[in-house]
Amino acid sequence: MLLALHPDLRIEESTFGAERAPLLVIDNFIAEPQRLIQKAAARQFRPVGANYPGIRSEAPLSYQQLIRDHLQKKLFDFFGLTGTSLSFSMCHYSLVTTPAAQLGPLQRIPHIDSTDGSGLATVHYLFRTDLGGTAFYRHRATGFEVIDPARKDTYYGHLEALLRNPDSLDPMYINGDTALFERIASVPAVFNRMLIYRRNSLHSACIDRDFVPDPNPLTGRLSINCFMHPTG
Repeated sequence: MLLALHPDLRIEESTFGAERAPLLVIDNFIAEPQRLIQKAAARQFRPVGANYPGIRSEAPLSYQQLIRDHLQKKLFDFFGLTGTSLSFSMCHYSLVTTPAAQLGPLQRIPHIDSTDGSGLATVHYLFRTDLGGTAFYRHRATGFEVIDPARKDTYYGHLEALLRNPDSLDPMYINGDTALFERIASVPAVFNRMLIYRRNSLHSACIDRDFVPDPNPLTGRLSINCFMHPTG
């Protein structure tokens, strides 16, 4: 599957929170995003891992190559990475399909994907309706917005205490301030928009109370999500 950048691609550089974590917002990413959606509609989706509240399927390898060919230098420069190339540990189509009442405790709070500050995550929105973007959070008790190896034991100690009393968490997706977490930034979902951020920033999808899970790639909350890290 051949992919090309949109001729009107736009990149916004920013930071968020007191810790000024870096964030790229790329609008009009793919030249023909509908082709990616049609490709997804022909794929078999399945649950992958215990933490993601939905189903996934592998994205085309050409998607990874497009990022390497056209964004790699930008990512190395903006995020201060060292190495010679980007390696992908994940690049999947994703559909949120878990009803709020069935969420596990860790699915009701913000998360990180890794404590490695050189790892990057992407989310590329491929839905047109208002199904929620992505928000970033601060843990109130510690003030942590980023969880690195030096903070891991302290932060996970708080999570262990929380899991001993999971009923203290509302059975819903987090979507704003709570007693435990403060939302420090939010980026709306816009069709064909991609976000790129460090994997160790606390974050979560913005899913409303009235969200209706939809497993159809043509109509559901479809995105492509990647995990990347520098090599070489």
